[in-house]
Amino acid sequence: MNQNDKYMSPFSERYASKEMQYLFSANKKYSTWRRLWVALAEAEKELGIKQITDEMIKEMKSHIEDIDYELANKYEEKLRHDVMAHIHAYGDQCPTAKGIIHLGATSCYVGDNADIIIMKEALLLLKKKLVNLINNLANFALKYKDVPTLAYTHFQAAQPTTVGKRASLWLHDFIIDLEDLEYVANSLKLLGNKGTTGTQASFVELFNDKEAPIKLDKLIANKMGFKDTYPVSGQTYTRKIDCRIYNVLASIATSASKMANDIRLLQHEKEIEEPFESSQVGSSAMPYKRNPMRSERITSIARYVISNMNNPYITASSQWLERTLDDSANRRIVLSEGFLGADGILDLCINITEGLVVNQKVIEKNLKEELPFMITENILMDQVKEGGNRQELHEEIRKLSMEASKRVKEEGLDNDLYSRILASNKFKISNDKDYLNPNKYIGLANEQVTSFINAIVNPILEKNKDLLGIKVKINK
Repeated sequence: MNQNDKYMSPFSERYASKEMQYLFSANKKYSTWRRLWVALAEAEKELGIKQITDEMIKEMKSHIEDIDYELANKYEEKLRHDVMAHIHAYGDQCPTAKGIIHLGATSCYVGDNADIIIMKEALLLLKKKLVNLINNLANFALKYKDVPTLAYTHFQAAQPTTVGKRASLWLHDFIIDLEDLEYVANSLKLLGNKGTTGTQASFVELFNDKEAPIKLDKLIANKMGFKDTYPVSGQTYTRKIDCRIYNVLASIATSASKMANDIRLLQHEKEIEEPFESSQVGSSAMPYKRNPMRSERITSIARYVISNMNNPYITASSQWLERTLDDSANRRIVLSEGFLGADGILDLCINITEGLVVNQKVIEKNLKEELPFMITENILMDQVKEGGNRQELHEEIRKLSMEASKRVKEEGLDNDLYSRILASNKFKISNDKDYLNPNKYIGLANEQVTSFINAIVNPILEKNKDLLGIKVKINK
């Protein structure tokens, strides 16, 4: 069977980066298992297990990366147990150390600890991409903070905002995601070596000492780059941790999908467009089209990631007593693909925000068409200040608005409401009011952008400046 005769995950072929794919690869998983076995042997030797020698540990270290998958697969076919299969395969490569590999441990020692190690690395990769996306959006928001644009509530024309202010809303969501990610990543601990039911009984027996198992956990954690282990557990770390982690992935997907949907709507209005390559095809049937393909891909993958949000919670809630195995197959799929999905989403977001196209003339045109309706509140207030009757003026504006609206909707003509108001003898409007200047109606939009970026965003970017400057590649 060749590669084209078997199923390949779209995350591997089309969506996820090579870096994230590697983190969830067989090589990363099983080499991490071997590092954990080395850490266990080193810690046990340091705590007085005399049969473990420096020669054994040196031999184990020399075979961390050269995993014999063919041999491991043969063992698994026979034993029906992946951890035991890899213990045997590792032992065959390390004959001197064979008898002490995995000494006192359960399968979850390598399985759960490796999962935490890999997921923390994956979170840090997502953090790097989030920081670069935040940088892109901050630059975009500042560049266009003063450009008035038609705002929408219910996708109906509303009081104007600015292009930069709208982008700051996307930016704010991603800042929240970064805060959540950092909290979760920084709070992760290892399972350590808790034994079959979490009591560490096998290690009390191994050391004939109740203090040594506690020291063993600390040593293993430190050797693997962690400060500590979870204080209590069953055989596994609580699957509530997976819920915390997946919440970050779903939150990133949510923020990205919101931004991508906004871009899709704005591209329909011809105001904002995602970058379009010179040889890119928008439609197989309609050569003129420039579909927002990347934004659509974001919303599509995000839907998958978000829809799996309940899965880790169901798994955590259905774990019986100290351990059941109904989590295993599920977690292999859900956690890895959640990370691969979030990774692909962020690559697309970075790509889009690096080259987002702003059609300012179209934005001006669309705003100009709706602006006459929006200035009526200001006109009404000014006229009342000058002695006018609010109820009479309101009714006049209502009638004139209906006439102008009919002209726009039924006859396809321009909006002449302001001309009708000027012609009405009910109003006395001064020429210096400049009612049709859109900058009069954007409130504090530009100031809000500047303040938000200076106070919140720039300190984050300064703190993480070593993460800036990555380049992403969209596979297909």
